[in-house]
Amino acid sequence: MRQHARAHAARLNSLFFARPPRPEADGSPDTARLTDARIAFGVAALTVLAFVALGHDGRRIAQLMALALPALAWLLWPVRSRGWRRVRAATVWTLGMSFVVDGIARAYLADSYQAAADSGMVIGAVANTSAKESAEYLAMYWRPAVAWAAALFVAALLMWHAVARASGVPAPRRAGYGPSMLSRIGVGVLGVALLVSAAGYVSKPWRRLHPVLFWAGWSQSVQELRHSWSHHEAARELALQRARDAEPVIASAAPSTVVLVISESINRDNLGMYGYPRATTPTMRARHDALDAEFVLLKNAWSVDATTLPGLRSLMLMDNAQGQPPQHLLALAKAAGYRVWWIGNQDDIAIENLHARFADELHLVNRTPGRGSQSPDTAVLEPLQSAMADPHPHKLIVVHLMGAHPHYRLRFPDKANPFDDYSDGVDQGMQHAGRPGWLRRARDEYDSALLTQDAVMSSLLDMTRKGAASNEYRAWMFVSDHGQEVGHQINHAGHSQTTAAGYRIPAMIWQSAPRDTLPADIDDRPFRADWADMTVAHLLDIRWKGYEASRDVLSDAYRWRAPALPAKVESFVK
Repeated sequence: MRQHARAHAARLNSLFFARPPRPEADGSPDTARLTDARIAFGVAALTVLAFVALGHDGRRIAQLMALALPALAWLLWPVRSRGWRRVRAATVWTLGMSFVVDGIARAYLADSYQAAADSGMVIGAVANTSAKESAEYLAMYWRPAVAWAAALFVAALLMWHAVARASGVPAPRRAGYGPSMLSRIGVGVLGVALLVSAAGYVSKPWRRLHPVLFWAGWSQSVQELRHSWSHHEAARELALQRARDAEPVIASAAPSTVVLVISESINRDNLGMYGYPRATTPTMRARHDALDAEFVLLKNAWSVDATTLPGLRSLMLMDNAQGQPPQHLLALAKAAGYRVWWIGNQDDIAIENLHARFADELHLVNRTPGRGSQSPDTAVLEPLQSAMADPHPHKLIVVHLMGAHPHYRLRFPDKANPFDDYSDGVDQGMQHAGRPGWLRRARDEYDSALLTQDAVMSSLLDMTRKGAASNEYRAWMFVSDHGQEVGHQINHAGHSQTTAAGYRIPAMIWQSAPRDTLPADIDDRPFRADWADMTVAHLLDIRWKGYEASRDVLSDAYRWRAPALPAKVESFVK
């Protein structure tokens, strides 16, 4: 063993402490081998560094490079056996590419969603995504996927070139090389760097950044979240008991029916009834004008979340200023005496387990998960008609739509895109802003989806208003879970955490007869979707000790507080 160690030490000495070759040694095999080993190390290290810097910043770059160094430095170690050189090549390439893939994944998430890989948004989205939906996502965002795939391919070639070059470098065959000052400095720097690397592997905060460990833990977090979603029956029972303990009551004995419509991915800036120059809501504009005082259009409505699962949580869970566990809106309604329906056009395991299964009557009309589902929102009309006909005196009916969820082109019938290839003020404005052609086409498809949604919205409102008994109170509320960025501020179509478009939503309320006199400034009041549950409780006429009038937009006691959003919002009253 000692002889073997001394032999390796001699080989390493010949690599790093080699004095410049004598003139007659120029071009010798040993000199070429030394040069190849150093070039291989340099190419591999620079490739990894480039992609680490792409996905990290600041001291994280140094930490990741310290973790990558042992594998890269192996390329400099003299190995005589061809078999071991092949093992080294495969190992170094695999570990090096793990840092490359890590950098690309983090850079993509930061660029597209301004989100960290281990953020709740990303883990929740992945946990709630099937293989089919992943394929559909790639089909929609294939352009950036191709660009990142090309970068990955180039990195793989560079790494393979490096390790292949090193694999052809056996240990020098002669030891007639003495040390040079430069070689001693190089070895000293490398030795210090390896000591820092060793300290990094000892330190847990550093060690957990290693791509192999990080993504293994990330995958476990995704699986644990999925597992928790599949075991929510006990949590629902606990929420129901908490609601019963709050002793909610219905203040009015008269029959009442409240329809809460939750749509998906709708930006109010694209609705004609909110001032958008395209006629995307002609039917709802007519309803608004005809119903006048009965219809409230909240002009300044905001979501506090930019994705579906957090958005629905905000809508359904009643957080309170006292820091007590939140009440679930549906559990509270049931405890008060309402019969609850959930009519959903999204096949989503998380939504079903977290919210929909609180309902007494569950109707999921869409059994095709993912963005590629073509189930039209008109599919909810028949079960809504049945729910409206139910004789129960107090009914809460939640209708969850597909709305304008990407893919936009699947949210309207074939050949029903009136904005396609039509140059109007919207299209010209996007051209002036430098929006690319594919994004302008996405805006046309998005607006066509909203035009189709307009017909669904008006049908749901008409069905709510029709056939009410003389003493029956009815109410209808429409709100979107979050907004959508479609070239409003950046060259992006989809969910957006860092632009205001991701949070700008519509909110509308109709009542057959307002329970209380509406505030004079009701239309102009800024509105938060995470406070919508208090407004729904107002429509339900539920009283309990956790009611907060300051969050009820229909109350005179309403007091606006601006939410803290990741996006820059110049004003919440625009």
